[in-house]
Amino acid sequence: MQESITLATDASERQVNEGQYKLPALLALSEITASLSTNVDIEQLLERFLSTMIRLAGASAGAVRVLTADGKSLRLIGAIGLPDDLLECEQVVPLGCGVCGRAVTDFSAQNAEKAVHACRDKSGSTFFVNQCTSFVAVPLVHKGKILGVYNLFMSAGAPPIPVEVRQLFSSIGEHLGIALENVRLTQENMRISLMNERQVLWNEIHDSVAQTLAYMNIRMEMLRTAVNCGNAPSTEKYLGDLEDALKSAFSQLRGLLTQFHHWMDPRGLLPALQDLLDGTRKKTDAQINFINQIQTLNLTPNQEVQVFHIVQEALANIYKHAHARNILLDIRQIGDNYQFSVIDDGVGLDSGVPSGPGMHFGINIMHGRAAQLMGSVELSNRLGGGTQLVLKFPSRSAHKGLGS
Repeated sequence: MQESITLATDASERQVNEGQYKLPALLALSEITASLSTNVDIEQLLERFLSTMIRLAGASAGAVRVLTADGKSLRLIGAIGLPDDLLECEQVVPLGCGVCGRAVTDFSAQNAEKAVHACRDKSGSTFFVNQCTSFVAVPLVHKGKILGVYNLFMSAGAPPIPVEVRQLFSSIGEHLGIALENVRLTQENMRISLMNERQVLWNEIHDSVAQTLAYMNIRMEMLRTAVNCGNAPSTEKYLGDLEDALKSAFSQLRGLLTQFHHWMDPRGLLPALQDLLDGTRKKTDAQINFINQIQTLNLTPNQEVQVFHIVQEALANIYKHAHARNILLDIRQIGDNYQFSVIDDGVGLDSGVPSGPGMHFGINIMHGRAAQLMGSVELSNRLGGGTQLVLKFPSRSAHKGLGS
């Protein structure tokens, strides 16, 4: 009877002891999992879980390290309970150092006592004599790649870490490894996005202001020749051309500043076009219609930007020159090509649209944007009056069919 009571008491104590680490462990895993899909400071996350790891292991101190950019060392990002002299000499340690190195090599938590002597000899810190008799290294791994490690330092008389807790450490290490990898991928995507934005900005300047300045440079040489030859009619003509081009450059620059201050709607091309039409509707009394016959537009961000600005330029020309009563934006797919049509019932090209540098450059810019889409822009008069601009370019599925 007494033996049964003793066994029951032991079982009850085990349940209590297990409960002491299972609940914090479940909470830790839950928080880690929740953080995988959020934009968190990963170093703060790792440092925050350090105290949880120390508590679960019954350790007296701990440290967390992450892999350096060159992949050869581990950098200290957080520590609890370590003396200043040890922190100073272990800011960066070689990847293959001691127990940490074995944890990295074996991709599993390591528990060692003998390694304490090696750490004491290397660091010269009395911490490994008076306060630490063994320690555990828990690797942070994702898809076979080491990303960091937790060090948990055990004092004399500390109870051995239960097998369940060691298994839990492996699970926590894998989850935090995923979090580290997600942050790396996010940073990489941000760098790629920044490079793409710079490329778009370069294209915008090249296709507008730079072309206008190149035109002005040519006209300047012609003006200089006309002045030197005393050719008054040519001088007046080239001065007028330069004046028009300068006005156009200022207009383009203002347009660029506006574009990049109010960038295209982040929701995508269709909401951006709808906002563009709404803005045009406020500037004119014309009836504006939008017909979209494509359920899903499969465009890259750069393609969306090029299409948006072609439509924007076409609507601006209609607003400035056409005196239209009706404007239509029509989107459809014909075969393997997307087709965007901007149609109006205004005065038409011959009489309504000036052929000065501003209009000329605007059309050239639209052609340049269409070329980036591997497509074309056609601007023509309609039989019933007004103009029609048609942008055609291959869909992405067509590109794949061509092996691009």
